[in-house]
Amino acid sequence: MKVVVAIDLGTTGNRAIAFSADGSAVASSYYEFPQIFPRPGWVEHDPLDILKTTMKALRDVLGSIGTAEVVSIGITNQRETAILWDRRTGKPLYNAIVWQCRRTKSICDRLAGYAPVIRAKTGLPLDPYFSATKIMWMIENVGGVREGIDRGDILFGTVDSWLLWNLTGGKVHATEPGNASRTLCYNIRTLDYDDELLGIFGLPREIFPEVRESGGGFGNTVKELTGREIPVSGILGDQQASLFAQGGWQEGVVKNTYGTGLFLVTSTGRKVPASGRLLNTIAWMTGGEACYAMEGSVFVGGSCIQWLRDGLGIIRSSAETESLAASLDSNEGVYFVPALTGLGAPYWDPAARGMVIGITRGTRREHLVRAALEAIAYQTRDVIEEMKRATGMDFRQVRVDGGASRNDFLMQFQADLLGTDIERPALTETTAFGAAGIAGIASGFWTREAFFATRKVDRVFTPRMDESEADRCYSQWRKAVERAMNWVED
Repeated sequence: MKVVVAIDLGTTGNRAIAFSADGSAVASSYYEFPQIFPRPGWVEHDPLDILKTTMKALRDVLGSIGTAEVVSIGITNQRETAILWDRRTGKPLYNAIVWQCRRTKSICDRLAGYAPVIRAKTGLPLDPYFSATKIMWMIENVGGVREGIDRGDILFGTVDSWLLWNLTGGKVHATEPGNASRTLCYNIRTLDYDDELLGIFGLPREIFPEVRESGGGFGNTVKELTGREIPVSGILGDQQASLFAQGGWQEGVVKNTYGTGLFLVTSTGRKVPASGRLLNTIAWMTGGEACYAMEGSVFVGGSCIQWLRDGLGIIRSSAETESLAASLDSNEGVYFVPALTGLGAPYWDPAARGMVIGITRGTRREHLVRAALEAIAYQTRDVIEEMKRATGMDFRQVRVDGGASRNDFLMQFQADLLGTDIERPALTETTAFGAAGIAGIASGFWTREAFFATRKVDRVFTPRMDESEADRCYSQWRKAVERAMNWVED
């Protein structure tokens, strides 16, 4: 049975999945890796942990289905996360600075005067979320980085480029436009790294990966790693991959991925419209044409449930949150603003911090769990409201995916809060499926139509709550957010 293998490079773990022609996942493997929090607001990963867990998952899948059956490999990845490594030794110079990390706020403050030109060329705000200031921080704070760059020994990549370089034995240092567009150094209109932007951040063009089409040739794996050479035929950032899997090339489709963060994306085709407090980005490039998208990125989504488990220890697993939340008739006035790493879209406040408000003597863990799940839905509405204003569109359905989308309580509350149908596919790990899709189409395994025809719907959640009650709950949420903003003083 011929398959396409997707490698899904996530924020908390890495996965490999083999997909057959009918869209079935016929083999899968997943491994978590450690999260590193050196200081409050700082988030790092060890690049070698990323590589080790990825290769372990990939070898599991190849061992299960046989390398001879693999037509091609597609890669999808956590975006913005910055890695620097030595091209001679292959060793990273520092831990990966993760997209969630807020350590570069002072650098952003220093460069604030350039924010308008950065926004005009990249579609992005000047924020610690994106890669450029993370690279600057390593140059300024990690010994040997500046000297290595001056010698021409240092390469930069987001996680896709780091894995690709290793899979190809150091032969290919490349990425694709969607990932490049998240660096703050790539002009989304000229479709190239921009000299003015590189000058603002003091970064040499030479350290950046070559930008290739999203669906196309990224070289072959070395047989020492995968048993035989296997073509890597597609790369997409994780949210672009999810949009692709959800049929995001169709007009009016908006998807929300409920992962570590929350990511709402809708295609804008060939246009780059005014995006208000949201982002313009590149979805993908195929056939020489870029497809643009509008995105709202929320930093803390499912990770607030992980925090309840690992940080507070009030739940044993995310699976129990559904019944705990449903055991209450309402939130009884308890709201949780999960600004654990600041607030992303539409607030863009790195100085915000998490807050629970409305606590009384009667507050129990059930209230905190429900407040965390509801916060995910409230943050989604924040972005949908902004997206409606920016596009003039009234989204009548939201297509969802990601691990937390399997929580029926959350999906029903989301439908109630938005007054909109929520459509959940049978396969909720759509980032991997999107990576398989872009690679499978590029390698002739599917046509675009045949690929989308494999998508199956699990359930549609329709609104049940009275609209006035939904608006009241949302109004209280906005009041809570106001109290959490601008909390950290420089």
